[in-house]
Amino acid sequence: MKKVLITGGAGFIGSTVASALLDRGITPVVLDDLSKGRAEFVEDRIFYRGDVADAALLDRIFAEHPDIEAAVHCAAKIVVPESVAKPLYYYRENVAKTIDLLDSLQRLGCTRVVFSSSASIYAPTPDARVDESSPVDANSPYARTKQMMEQVLQDWTRGEGAERQRVITLRYFNPIGADPRLRTGLQDLNPSHALGKLIEAHSTGAPFTVTGVDWATRDGSGIRDYVHVQDLAEAHVAALLRFDEVVAPDAADRYRVINVGTGDGTTVRELVTAFEQAVGAELDVREAGPRPGDVIGCYAAVDTARELLGWQPRRGIAEGVADALAWRAKWAARLGV
Repeated sequence: MKKVLITGGAGFIGSTVASALLDRGITPVVLDDLSKGRAEFVEDRIFYRGDVADAALLDRIFAEHPDIEAAVHCAAKIVVPESVAKPLYYYRENVAKTIDLLDSLQRLGCTRVVFSSSASIYAPTPDARVDESSPVDANSPYARTKQMMEQVLQDWTRGEGAERQRVITLRYFNPIGADPRLRTGLQDLNPSHALGKLIEAHSTGAPFTVTGVDWATRDGSGIRDYVHVQDLAEAHVAALLRFDEVVAPDAADRYRVINVGTGDGTTVRELVTAFEQAVGAELDVREAGPRPGDVIGCYAAVDTARELLGWQPRRGIAEGVADALAWRAKWAARLGV
């Protein structure tokens, strides 16, 4: 594989995927509108600034890079509380524009698509463990956009005129850390997810709030599967390199879902403890009710990724915390804050 289009390739996950591809000798072609992504993350990379729904721009990209062999679709709005407040915005950005993108990819003959989905679409299970066959029941507008797009993509591979279209959907769990070489990382110094809030609390002395303490877990806090973003990126590389094995061109079913997590559940309280051990200091920890759209959470069964992709996670929470802290220090110095 020579070149791969990455939408959202100037963001946290997309830029790490781009770096992982470069490390394997594959050239990423990045499309990003920079609404959240950073221009610094695409320095010395092939980059087009624009919207995934811009058909003319897609025509230009493929005309200038006819050797693109697949597309990785990472571009999306991802903040759960914002999606609750602005549902139409999320449906437009994540669903309607993706449909326009798929229309362009089909017209341009790009038959392999890797889609960034989310474990947030899973329905709660008694033991919080989920595999690809577990029921889905998205609980926020953000999560519902991912669930909707999964259905759109599956239907797309079966529709008239789409006989050659194939899709691998990767259901992400909870990415942490940064590119271990610190080429890119979280572009927001104060992100809304748990590890970001822990780093903010440690850096500023502000309290850290556990949102939701009455969930049916071993300590009452939500449970998550914290996967290092570099492991997640390497799962994308594996999906691209094994694409034709996972979804053959003549397969009866040309749509495949694969979980990408660690296979272990970590509660928010356990994450706090791990973070405190990593930094050698205690935080001011407080409790509050769940935020709008919050769910109990889940963790992944990763047998499918191991069997189909030959992939398994290699980095733990301690390494994720260390890389996240190192990145934040570097990024804050670069931004001068």
